[in-house]
Amino acid sequence: MEKVDLALCLAVDASSSVDYDEFGLMLGGYAAAFRDESVQGAIAAGPRGAVAVCLLMWSGVGAQAVALPWARLDGPGAASAFADTVENAPRLVPPGATALGEGMAAGLALLGTVPADATRLAMDVSGDGRHNQGRPPGPVRDIGVAAGVTINALAVLNEEADLLDHYRAEVIGGPGSFAMHTPDYAAFAEAIRAKLLREIIGTAMVA
Repeated sequence: MEKVDLALCLAVDASSSVDYDEFGLMLGGYAAAFRDESVQGAIAAGPRGAVAVCLLMWSGVGAQAVALPWARLDGPGAASAFADTVENAPRLVPPGATALGEGMAAGLALLGTVPADATRLAMDVSGDGRHNQGRPPGPVRDIGVAAGVTINALAVLNEEADLLDHYRAEVIGGPGSFAMHTPDYAAFAEAIRAKLLREIIGTAMVA
């Protein structure tokens, strides 16, 4: 894989709090975002004109799976093809607890295997519940930040109204890191579009 501006691991909550319909709305939201003209334009607008993206699903301890391996997106065609694959991805992990730290650790491991020279490394965590099993997310976040990874988060507040605070305290870290929220999965598509734009453009990285 050639050089890219950003290597981005999408770490998606597939625990039992995310029901069948919500899971569909979440993946459909990611797909819609990668089909969006502004997102596709941002992908091609960087100095290297490309980003590398993969998608990881996670739930309880020992339940993490790479749904989509690393793909190089360098314009509308590649981004739309990736969107099609996201939309049709099966749910590869069993519903279970929310082992947020374990999911983040798996995402960091994936970022360590990106087959490209990336200017920036980032992990995009999205979910609707706080950590309740396995290793805590805070120390995992610290390992990622020390390795040069920026970790951002999108909190879906349909289950836990204070989840954004948990994500801010325990999940996000690194240069320009941020946490966003959406009230429910019906609004997920617009929220993730805005989040991806912010990550890809990297304006938050400029302090």
